[in-house]
Amino acid sequence: MKFEHLIEINDPLNPLLDALTVEQLWSGLVLRAESPKLFVPQLDEAIIDERTDNSFRRRLRYGQLVIEDRVRLEPLQRVVYDVPAQNDITASTLTMSIEQPTPETLYVRFQYDDGHDAETDAANAMYDEFKRSAYKEADIDTVGMIRELATQGRLGATLN
Repeated sequence: MKFEHLIEINDPLNPLLDALTVEQLWSGLVLRAESPKLFVPQLDEAIIDERTDNSFRRRLRYGQLVIEDRVRLEPLQRVVYDVPAQNDITASTLTMSIEQPTPETLYVRFQYDDGHDAETDAANAMYDEFKRSAYKEADIDTVGMIRELATQGRLGATLN
């Protein structure tokens, strides 16, 4: 299943929407990767056990299920989650890209690829529709949490 959608962050025509800077949005996306329990309440534990300049490996525990992934950071552009095949889980990727088509507008593009071929996708069509809906809701919640953290002053306006 390949699936993507955009969430609008800044809309100059909507005065009810507090504008975020690219830096605040970036800080929020990195925080989601480094402190996922803030964004995923059902997550029991998250451990970062290996770091490089622009990536890190995590172990995420949901009850008995443990998932290892690697997060790659492309500063102020995108966060990429690579999940290698493990146990009953196929390899998959999630990319969160910052898009700013004009100085006043700001978006996050969420792109999912579960690594399945077209034949498998056809067999899983109904299940994949549920996954798309759940992913979209989780992404809306992520943006909501980033907005909340920015309102609280917990996301810096500039990078240090």
